[in-house]
Amino acid sequence: QVQLVESGGGLVQAGGSLRLSCAASGLTFSRQFMGWFRQADGKERECVADISWSGGRTNYAESVKGRFTISKDNGKNTVYLQMNSLKPEDTAIYYCGVLKWFGVWSPDAVDYWGKGTLVTVSS
Repeated sequence: QVQLVESGGGLVQAGGSLRLSCAASGLTFSRQFMGWFRQADGKERECVADISWSGGRTNYAESVKGRFTISKDNGKNTVYLQMNSLKPEDTAIYYCGVLKWFGVWSPDAVDYWGKGTLVTVSS
């Protein structure tokens, strides 16, 4: 069965950096669109970035553009999210997901979810 396992979350001060990883198994990873989503307390889950099969195309939410970088290593079946210049408003549980379509960010268009990793940014 498909499994997505996120790691790399933690507590960091504002202005700091974290790199999240999502290891995938049970699917042909090189043929999947992947996305990173986040959900803060009391808010809806939102996509922050997605990446194409090959990793050659990416999209970012305006709130993270210039600070976050999504990347994909098809040899390691892993997708990453490098987060720099973190802000307290980035505090959330971060999930990776397998997307049905590149650039379609509705949570309803996600085939599989990981269980998430918590990122807390202190001011």
